[in-house]
Amino acid sequence: MQMARVIGDVVASRKDSLLTAVPLLLIQPIGADGQSVGHALVAVDSVGAGAGETVFFVRGKEASFPFHPVDVPTDAGIVGIVDHWHVAAV
Repeated sequence: MQMARVIGDVVASRKDSLLTAVPLLLIQPIGADGQSVGHALVAVDSVGAGAGETVFFVRGKEASFPFHPVDVPTDAGIVGIVDHWHVAAV
């Protein structure tokens, strides 16, 4: 799992029929310090996240698991909303 910040939503007038009623969000991966890491990507949302929230996301086949038994065609999926996190001093 990785953390990301939701930076927007994606509206698609045409998409795979298995994505009907599945929200698509634009997310920016972040590090433990909250700073952006890498490029933004589109992810399916299984938890009802919204803009500005910090979320957990997974990549690969596991991204479609929350929608079982439907095999949603995705390679990134939001699986949790982060309330807060703490990084211990080393």
